[in-house]
Amino acid sequence: MATTVVNGGLGYLYWMVAARCVPASEVGTATALISAATAVSMVANLGAGHMFIQRLPGSDAGAWSRIVSGGLVFGTAATVVAAVAAALVVPAVAENFGFLAGVPGAAALVCAAVAVTGTTLLDNVYVAHRAGHGMLVRNLVVAAGKIVTLLVILVAGSQGARLDWAGAVLISWTLPSLLVSALTVVIGPHRLRPGARLRLAGIRAELPRLRAAVTGHHLINLTQAGPAALLPVLVTARLGSDANAHFYLAWMTAAMLFMVSPAVASALYAERTNAAPVGLTRAAAVVLAVVGVPAVVLLGAGDAILGMFSAGYADEGGLLLKLLVVAALPDAVTNLAVAHWRSRGDFRRCRRLNAVRAVSCLFLAWSLLPVWGVTGAGVAWLAGQTASALLVGVLATVRRAPDRGRRDAVVEGDVRTSAGLT
Repeated sequence: MATTVVNGGLGYLYWMVAARCVPASEVGTATALISAATAVSMVANLGAGHMFIQRLPGSDAGAWSRIVSGGLVFGTAATVVAAVAAALVVPAVAENFGFLAGVPGAAALVCAAVAVTGTTLLDNVYVAHRAGHGMLVRNLVVAAGKIVTLLVILVAGSQGARLDWAGAVLISWTLPSLLVSALTVVIGPHRLRPGARLRLAGIRAELPRLRAAVTGHHLINLTQAGPAALLPVLVTARLGSDANAHFYLAWMTAAMLFMVSPAVASALYAERTNAAPVGLTRAAAVVLAVVGVPAVVLLGAGDAILGMFSAGYADEGGLLLKLLVVAALPDAVTNLAVAHWRSRGDFRRCRRLNAVRAVSCLFLAWSLLPVWGVTGAGVAWLAGQTASALLVGVLATVRRAPDRGRRDAVVEGDVRTSAGLT
């Protein structure tokens, strides 16, 4: 929970500085590239993060080293390949992503995507060990490093240095993540598992496990988190970089709410993997306790909060922010349900539920953006989240009915047996 607060609060400060000092078009370009990198990372990380949560508890130092090394190496390699492919294909089909064309655009996308993959996978290593304090320290250093790096670059620009402002924002966002991930790889393994050491030897043995993770955890993760990464990409493709700047800052402001339920869901899954009897009621109470007050504040003072970026951001994103805040509740319902069913091994149900959410959100966004502008993305997001939450209710009801039928049959059989014995 502290990690969520750090990422949300310092992330808000980072983008407020960027929005006040960098033109909106340049902010839009940088955020579009970051969103594309996040989408690429989600496609390419092979589900290794949840594989870590499933397999690392109880493994010896040798197996631990092989599992983490294989996940990081193959996940990073797949991310590089996917980022290069995206840099070649996306500008050809979406002219608003022309900034990805050429070596500088491709290199920027690769670096940002690798930064996201590294951060995601290493955070899941800490989740697997129930070492939330380590994840907090990592994310605190990364978030603070982004702000410091951005301020240094802005000061250099004020002293007359010629800067590509979109590139400056991207460097300040990416570089701290890469440096902290590299440092974690060096000092983290031994702290988490004494005797462990990341190495390349033997990692080919992890390929069958990764293939299983792709068809299990990865498809669940992709359909769950993919729409959040793709929504800014769709906004850029349909409306351009300027519109994406207004969308992204409202999205980032609401993101502190959207980070809570996935964090609790991952913790719920990790606890159950470690054989801890954690119930859904407790997880839901944690989500409500953390999300409730910020949601009320954002609903009441969202325009003023966006106005801290500039008046234009409040005018364009005020209604959008309110729609996103309301959507946090059905989003939490679906995320907790997926974690619950995943812990029971019901991967098919999880994939189908997330697929409904993903298709609904993205299809509606693509259709509504040209009609309602960035507000259309908020309407699409709320509608897709609500549809999936309603489906959770239907699935839970349908699942209870057979269970009640089986219990009634057992009771009836016991009665008949007792009568016969009598």
